[in-house]
Amino acid sequence: MIDLGISKIALIGAVALVVIGPEKLPRVARMVGALLGKAQRYVADVKAEVNRTMDLEELRKMKDSVENAARDVESSIHTETADFEKSWSDATAGLNDSGSTDALQSMGQTVYPSYQPPRKNWRNKRAAVPQWFKARTGTRTRALSGAARVARYRPKPSTPAR
Repeated sequence: MIDLGISKIALIGAVALVVIGPEKLPRVARMVGALLGKAQRYVADVKAEVNRTMDLEELRKMKDSVENAARDVESSIHTETADFEKSWSDATAGLNDSGSTDALQSMGQTVYPSYQPPRKNWRNKRAAVPQWFKARTGTRTRALSGAARVARYRPKPSTPAR
């Protein structure tokens, strides 16, 4: 870069003072400063754009590597699943007969009945929230009739001013 020392800047200032004149020098200095500021902002924008482009390229490479790894995992899962299903079908091939439970019991293995989930009774849910909790949170426990609601929430009549 250009090596500007104090002596060189003073020499440039003196020459500018003689050539431009003392009246126009402040305006020219402001214009030169504004142009230098615009140039610096332009250079900073170009640097930021180059950095964004480099980061975007790195992200694309990372995305491709993650997608490849996901495809590899998916293919290995599919192969393992197929192997497991084949071995399972081979192992359970003889159990599909109607007398398979008798055969298993004769070999000394215990046969358990299939699981059935318990039946839910909808009446049990009615008292799921305790009364003390309803009272603390302000939940209504009793319904009001229309007339009782009007009587309870009707505004009090105001007395006329004397």
